[in-house]
Amino acid sequence: MRVLVAEDEVVLAELVATGLRRAGFAVDTVYSGDAALAYLGLHDYDVVVLDRDLPRVHGDDVARRLVAGASRTRILMLTAATGLEDRVEGLDLGADDYLGKPFEFPELVSRVRALRRRAARPPVPPLLEKGGLLMDTVRRTAARDGRDLDLSPKEFSVLQILLEADGAPVSAEELLERAWDLHADPFTAAVRVCMSKLRAKLGEPGLIRTVQGVGYVL
Repeated sequence: MRVLVAEDEVVLAELVATGLRRAGFAVDTVYSGDAALAYLGLHDYDVVVLDRDLPRVHGDDVARRLVAGASRTRILMLTAATGLEDRVEGLDLGADDYLGKPFEFPELVSRVRALRRRAARPPVPPLLEKGGLLMDTVRRTAARDGRDLDLSPKEFSVLQILLEADGAPVSAEELLERAWDLHADPFTAAVRVCMSKLRAKLGEPGLIRTVQGVGYVL
């Protein structure tokens, strides 16, 4: 749901971030290894797309520190070195997946989605179902009682988080942390507005309940 792109080629980093946002992810970008470690220490990312050759702190060292700290963040390592020994070395460092440059963007998105499902505890199945709702997290489709829901990427992400919570309340703060990036103002009504639109699209009877002072429950 929330992805950090750590890539020192600024144009490539922004292209990757833009594409991932269009695929429904909340994305932050950094251009050095020390910045990657700072962001990873502040936010709970599902996946980091990690260039191996980062300045100041090498991508290998970023991966080592994540593994040493038992981080739940999954690592998709990017590198121009695509030989077998390079792939093995990257995976041995603790990377969960390895993708060589240049790459096809649909493959990158697919790999990030797969890693995101594995990052959840327990792992998230590709199909989520509850109370007449059916969500396909791979095809990015959702339906209620057979009626297709035309959800925006943000609405889809919020509904997915609520489905994954399996009846547990989810606070507005957690939704902001997981479904929005650093550009979101935590003092705005972004969550409330998104929730209002989502409720309207889900229709009646209402499926999302507000628990005062706690959050939202599906």
